[in-house]
Amino acid sequence: MPIYGRWKQGLYPTEEDFNKYIQGNSLFLYKEGETIVGAMAVTMFQGEDYHAIAWSQELADDEVAVIHILAVNPDYQGRGIGAQLVCEAISLAKANGMKAIRLDALASNLPAHKLYERLGFVYRGKQHLYAANTGWTDFFFFEHLQS
Repeated sequence: MPIYGRWKQGLYPTEEDFNKYIQGNSLFLYKEGETIVGAMAVTMFQGEDYHAIAWSQELADDEVAVIHILAVNPDYQGRGIGAQLVCEAISLAKANGMKAIRLDALASNLPAHKLYERLGFVYRGKQHLYAANTGWTDFFFFEHLQS
């Protein structure tokens, strides 16, 4: 079975990453009963690392929501949980008056690309970036404009 994401415990996401999202009230969990089966973080701003992409519209950082750390427990994948989380992020962004929602994904994460495109996201570009868990690799950037 291919591995599309390359998260490594202790490198990404870290406990510090999760704490940052918890403190910012931007970490969301998907539970079935008492079991956490999915998680994502959604911020109501984009960072400077998103400025290098040729987006469809020039928007201020506080007009853009960004999805980070989207994950579904492998035992629960294929049940639409990732799609539900992304749809919730879109709704949350709209409710907060964001004009777009953006995200990045490893270029190798083909299932994620298909999911985002199916949900109305459009590929906007790629960057070759360094991350502790991947080293230098390509990331694809996607955008969903709010209507």
